[in-house]
Amino acid sequence: MTGFARVRKEIPQGELVLSLKSVNHRGLDLHFHLPNEFDALENDVRAVIKNGVARGHVQIHVGLTRSVVADAAPLNRAMFHAYMAAFTEAAQLYAIDGQPDLNSALRIPGMLSTGDEEELGEAVTKALLEAAAEAVAALNRRREREGAATAEEMRQRCQNICGLVSRMEEIRAGAVGAFQKRLREKLADLLRGAGIEPQRLAQEAAILADRSDIAEELMRLRTHAGQLEAMLNGEGEIGKRLDFLLQEMNREANTVLSKTGGLGDLGLTITDLALSAKSEIDKIREQSLNLE
Repeated sequence: MTGFARVRKEIPQGELVLSLKSVNHRGLDLHFHLPNEFDALENDVRAVIKNGVARGHVQIHVGLTRSVVADAAPLNRAMFHAYMAAFTEAAQLYAIDGQPDLNSALRIPGMLSTGDEEELGEAVTKALLEAAAEAVAALNRRREREGAATAEEMRQRCQNICGLVSRMEEIRAGAVGAFQKRLREKLADLLRGAGIEPQRLAQEAAILADRSDIAEELMRLRTHAGQLEAMLNGEGEIGKRLDFLLQEMNREANTVLSKTGGLGDLGLTITDLALSAKSEIDKIREQSLNLE
């Protein structure tokens, strides 16, 4: 699910800002953008986020705006001296006329300091982890609102699938004669010009009957739709379980399509309904990426 959250914390060194931005993803994919001084805390922040987020491509941005210490010289004189010396040497070596750009020099990382560059202490670490926990909570509140709307749409599609199954069951009940006719034709082809044992004939007849009827597939498809709706109404992580269930539903719809060929107009009607069911399943699968 998509979402965004930003948390600000005032610390002795200045202002700490942590933001989270998430988009849909099959698993949990975390990308960190931290100042170098926070590198050692990445795993701690990762643990906080993983504790509250199970799926999504999440970008984590951390920024620290330091407060300038009074009477501190912000210019890194040693670095600036080295920059000027390198500029002068390069100009003389290659006979290039030009003057150094002060604005470019001051934008070099580390050229300006606040005079308060000591290592981050426990207070900053605590503030960062608190900000991460608060941002995860805010992110999840937004994701929950989106997830509720998505789940409602998926429930409606489940009901659509059940409606399509009911229509296919009604048509199947009227197509029993067509199923039996196809079975007789296949048995006639099997017996043509050849003797066959009664036991073998019974086995082949059972196999052909199973391959000709769709009652079991329709029953399983309806059952899976009910399981999907129960998942949506429950609590906890459902994303991965939902993926598996949708695979099973798609398999049943494909089997219905494979069994309804050669049944004339009734078969074509069932085919259209099964294709509509597959379309609903595919749309649910797309939406399932938004859910944990």
